Amino acid sequence: QVQLVEVGGGLVQPDGSLRLACVASGFTLDDYAVGWFRQAPGKEREGVSCISSSDGSTFYVDSTKGRFTVSRDNAKNTVYLQMNSLKLEDTAVYYCAVKRGCRAPKVEVWGQGTLVTVSL
Repeated sequence: QVQLVEVGGGLVQPDGSLRLACVASGFTLDDYAVGWFRQAPGKEREGVSCISSSDGSTFYVDSTKGRFTVSRDNAKNTVYLQMNSLKLEDTAVYYCAVKRGCRAPKVEVWGQGTLVTVSL
């Protein structure tokens, strides 16, 4: 069964850190680009970051540059999102997804999401 599972969400204080993992099963993750998306309450889902399959190039939305780092461990069929210096506005459900490329419009598989809450 083709599946993506996000783990690592939770409650953290401002300026804290969390690491999310996107674990794939039923297919080889390194054949795909992996994107991280988030959806805050009352807002549309937005792309946060992406890591390509070809050369490991990474991309970030401006609001996360310098704070978030995406990486992949092909041996574990897993992609990580390290989130540092978290802000209240980072609160959202975070999803990982695979695409043919970071610029590809179509998402092939979505994860179920994991909630990140940044709060005092």
